[in-house]
Order: sequence, then C-alpha cells, then structure tokens
Amino acid sequence: MDARLTAEQDEIRRTLRELLHKRCGPGELRAALDTPAGHDPALWTALADRLGLPGLALPEAYGGVGCSVTELALACEETGRVLAPSPLLATAVLAAPLLLALGTDAQRADLLPRIASGALTAALAVPGPALAAALALTGHDRHGAWAGGGRAGGVQARQADGGWRLYGEAGQVLDGHSAGLLLVGAHAGGFARSRVLLFLVRADADGLTRVRQTALDATRPQARIQLREVKGELLGWEGDDVLAALARLGDTVAVCLAAEAVGAAGRVLERTVEYVGQREQFGRPVGSFQAVKHRLADAYVQVQAARSAAYYAAWAGAADGEKAGGLALAQALEALRGAAAEGIQLHGGIGFTWEHDMHLYFKRAAGDELLFGPVHRLRARAADAAHVFEEAGR
Repeated sequence: MDARLTAEQDEIRRTLRELLHKRCGPGELRAALDTPAGHDPALWTALADRLGLPGLALPEAYGGVGCSVTELALACEETGRVLAPSPLLATAVLAAPLLLALGTDAQRADLLPRIASGALTAALAVPGPALAAALALTGHDRHGAWAGGGRAGGVQARQADGGWRLYGEAGQVLDGHSAGLLLVGAHAGGFARSRVLLFLVRADADGLTRVRQTALDATRPQARIQLREVKGELLGWEGDDVLAALARLGDTVAVCLAAEAVGAAGRVLERTVEYVGQREQFGRPVGSFQAVKHRLADAYVQVQAARSAAYYAAWAGAADGEKAGGLALAQALEALRGAAAEGIQLHGGIGFTWEHDMHLYFKRAAGDELLFGPVHRLRARAADAAHVFEEAGR
C-alpha cells in the first residue's frame, strides 16, 4: 500500500477546502440550517460545477468524473471539517451507487447524468430507524425485516393498474424533504412470499407527504416520508437481490462517514489547540499547562489513528474489495466524540454556548451514532463477519 496521495487527490482536497473556506463559514452554515431545505442550493451548485462532486465516483459515461471511493472519501473528509450541509451523503453516497448497481439501462441514462451535474438530488428512504440495519452495518438481515416483513408497518408495495403502488411510512430519511427523487425500500409479495424491492418515487408524486423533522444534528437534515397509494417505478428488475446490493453499499457508506468524522475531529482539535494557545489563566496560556497538553495529545493520537483507519478502509475497498469500513467508522465516531468533548471542556464557558460551533461537532458524532451505530454494534458486526468468536475447527 502506498500511503501517499496522488496529485489528483491532493488537488481535489485543496480545491474543495478553498471553496468551502469561502462559501461555508460559520455564518453561512447557520444561515443554511435555517432554510427549509437545510442546505444552501448555491453551494451545492458550486460544488457540482467546479468539482463535479455529485458525480465524483460515477462513470464518465454518465457524466461523472470516474474516480473511486477513495476520492469520494477524501471529499467527504473536507466537507466534514466544516460540517457542510449538503445533499452529498444522501445523493452521491447513498442513492447514486444503488441507481448504478440496480438500475436498468434506461433508468441509468435518465437519472445518473442529472445527478452527476447536480441538477437532481436523491435520497434513500427505509422504514423506521433502520438505515444501519438496511446497509448491514450493525447486522445482516437476510429477510429484510426492516422493510416491514410483509406485516403491518413499514412500506408495502402491491401491483395495481399495470404498475406499483406504495403504502406506508419511512422516518429519518436524510434530505428526504428536499430530494427530487426518492429510492424507497418496500416489501412486496405479502407475508408468505415477501421480498424487498426498491422503487423510484418522484418528489411531486400524488399521495406523497414529506415533512422535515427536528433532528439532534441540524447539519444532517432528516424527514418523515408518508406514502398513501403512491405510484412507484421499480428500480431494476424484480429478480434483483436488493438486500445484497444494500449490504455491498454499506461498506462504502461507512468509509465515507468515517472520513467525514475524521475531518470533523481534526478541525475540532485544530480550533481547540488554537484557543488554548490564546486564552490565559494565572498569567500564562492555558495550553502551557501539562494537564491540558496531555489531554490534547491523547485526542491527537486518537484522531490520527482514526484517520489511518479511514484511509486504509477507503484504499482497501477500492483496491481489492476488502470491507474495513465498519471498523473505521467505529473508530472515527469515537475519535470525533472524544475530540468534541475535549473541545467543549477546554473552551471553558464559551464552549457550552449555543453561539459557539463546538456543540455542532458533538451533535454530529452523537447523531451519526444514532443513525449508523452504535459503535459497539459496528464492532460486533465486524467481528461476526470475520468469524472472530467462532470456535476453532468449526
């Protein structure tokens, strides 16, 4: 493994950091959070036009840049540094790979170029707080019980009038209130022959209700999606193994989330070091006290270890398909939570105020754990996949 970044990767990071520094400062961030969409459409357009960020990991045949998950993870690290509120995770990390993997030729040709250009945003909608389960991050559900299991609840799909109709509800859908296209996971076939399928639902579909929810992490907007006999278009074919596709996607999502968390943790640490170097107590900078140095050193080691794990997971996934994203995500979330907690403490009284940004980073760590964790379950899933606790010779 060559740990050095290529010239292209360095350029992606540098250009993206410069753009976000100009367009996504603390003031712009808070202004975007107060909009109905929860993000700045002008920033999203700039990210698409200047960097092709929505299509960074899409093939050139569909208008994408043709990069791998490594470059996408590096981009997520930069957006994580400033907690950039954008549809990047929902559109480029969650939805676009499913369209590429499962979509028919016509669906890919219609949707992927518009996603790559930034003209179309998309969101993955799964019932209940089950995103981590659907992506096989915290367990492997071979029957797709998270989609409702053919019973009451979840989202049900039935054939009617030569098409498909969807009925049910999905909560905690990332950017579901503003996305132009929804990928809805639903059960079809009734209880005895139930199976999970994915459906395309347009934002203006009759019977569709989308309401933005108050979320712990305001920089990660979420919505509740209600479907009442909504017309849906089957993604791909009925025989597609949707559960396997979601499980394959899970590692890519974990890698990008780990990179995001590492970027946020690194930025928290930078700001904390800067602050304790300026704040004085007893006639000397707070950062000169040994106890403060030790705490910051511990946080630094944790962040650097998490960064190494995230980079390795991104490289391994792109190089030979090794799945190390879950472990990298667990380590990165711990590093972000620890760095944010230290940052709040070492910023003193100002660190607890609503006006300071430190609480946003802490909420990002807590919110991601609720959506994609918790950490101990991410590690347990990785241990099960590696057969760590199986008896010798079994």
